[in-house]
Amino acid sequence: MSDVIAHVIIRGRVQGVGYRAFVEDEAAIRGLEGWVRNRRDGSVEALFAGDAEEVAMMIEACQRGPWSAQVDGVDQKEGTREMLAQRRTGAKFSVLATV
Repeated sequence: MSDVIAHVIIRGRVQGVGYRAFVEDEAAIRGLEGWVRNRRDGSVEALFAGDAEEVAMMIEACQRGPWSAQVDGVDQKEGTREMLAQRRTGAKFSVLATV
């Protein structure tokens, strides 16, 4: 499959439950590039870039989350290279500051 970039917003009980660490670990396992961060509205935002099949499996993992989370919904749209550039310099995947 070809490479894709997906931008997702995860809603539910997803802050204070290890959700960002879960996303970072899962992305590393799948060899994906991107970032994850908390949002002030209580959601988590993430960007995943890589093989389309791996990105799809990552989004499925986001729908489950870590055992301590309760995911109510995952909104997905296409991401951009400009969004990918928000990650930390030299990092494949970053945990970014809250917005």
